[in-house]
Amino acid sequence: MTSLFSAPALSRRGLLRAAPVAGLALAARSARAGAAKVVRLGFQKGEPILMLTKEHRTLENLFNPLGVEVKWIEFQFGPPMLEAMRVGSIDLGAVGDTPPVFAQAAHGDLLYVAAARGAPQSVLLPPGSAIKTLADLKGKKVAFGRGSSAHHFALMVLEKAGLTYADITPIYLGPADAGAAFTQGAIDAWSIWEPYASLYNNKPGVQTLTTNRVIGEQFSFVMGNGAFVRDNPGLTKQALAVLKATGVEARGHHDEVAALLANATGIAQDTWNRALTEHPFDIVPMDDALTVSQQKVADRFRALGLVPVDIKVSDIVWRAGAGGA
Repeated sequence: MTSLFSAPALSRRGLLRAAPVAGLALAARSARAGAAKVVRLGFQKGEPILMLTKEHRTLENLFNPLGVEVKWIEFQFGPPMLEAMRVGSIDLGAVGDTPPVFAQAAHGDLLYVAAARGAPQSVLLPPGSAIKTLADLKGKKVAFGRGSSAHHFALMVLEKAGLTYADITPIYLGPADAGAAFTQGAIDAWSIWEPYASLYNNKPGVQTLTTNRVIGEQFSFVMGNGAFVRDNPGLTKQALAVLKATGVEARGHHDEVAALLANATGIAQDTWNRALTEHPFDIVPMDDALTVSQQKVADRFRALGLVPVDIKVSDIVWRAGAGGA
């Protein structure tokens, strides 16, 4: 299979060689009429498929010759990305399972355009922790980003333990602030995604209480600004096709992907190697099963009163992307 990638460090090994995305350029030209002049993508440095696409300028190589500019805007985690999408500052972006629920509850005009097998998440314990079981989280300060996939994972862990949300003290912190609090011993547990889990879980004394491999699978989603997607279905489909192809090419090349991400993020390659061990690199179209799964996420937050209104996930699922994702 011809590779999408072009980074010299990768091509030296002869594994990931530069080439156009087969068949996409012609399809993109046919979808060009009336399309946007700019496609703005939100990304997080911990999301490998978006990072690989950005680093190798795959979308630029496809869209720039058609007069479409590609802009990348970085976010630390999902909720602020979807807030930016809600107000029209970005067009497409990948987030975990929870930010779309809160965005829909806030009446944002957003659409689920594709899904991805979720990257691993963990609950970490600081050095010297007396916590041994999930039930020991009762009465403890547990940190996670409010409205993030780590927030949902914490809820899943509590359910598994037979605990309620009222049994813990939630500490709402983004990854950087949570990492500092964790290092200082200011929190008792930290629900967090990769690569942050691998960045901390090999430090002396740090323990992993559980992961979502044990508790249950989570998904992440490619979201689109509703107005952009409806006005630009062709560009949206081609962007999804590029992301899917990038994920396929990344499988089996974890060392090379880790080297690229280490260079881009400043996080050591050995940390990325560990973070990518269980990463599925899989972009899939939205379907009934994924919609039902995501509705369960929404219902869980609604039952706790963390989401103030009833929402119906199927109302914002874009099925037109099934062929392109």
